[in-house]
Amino acid sequence: QLQLVESGGGLVQPGGSLRLSCTGSGVLLDRHVVGWFRQAPGKEREAVSCLGTSGGRTNFADSVKGRFTLSRDNAKNTVYLQMDMLKPDDTAVYYCASGSTFCGASVPIRPVQYDRWGQGNQVTVSS
Repeated sequence: QLQLVESGGGLVQPGGSLRLSCTGSGVLLDRHVVGWFRQAPGKEREAVSCLGTSGGRTNFADSVKGRFTLSRDNAKNTVYLQMDMLKPDDTAVYYCASGSTFCGASVPIRPVQYDRWGQGNQVTVSS
């Protein structure tokens, strides 16, 4: 079965850090763009970031620039979203997704471009 498996969410205080993992099962993530999205209660799904294939192009939403970073471990078939200096507004369910699309600076990240999704992971930032 082709799927993405997420881990790493949880509860953290403002200013803290969390790292989310997205591991491909039957899906080679280094051959696909991996996007991250989040959805807070009562709000629409929001694009957070994406990581391209070769060359590792990235793009980040303005709301997370300078605080979130992306990395890839091809040996583990895993992409990581490192989230630092977390704020209460970052509280949401986070989803990773993969797709045969493009990721680059100033290129919109749209959910419709991704065809395989993880199960979602709750991130709560609260004191």
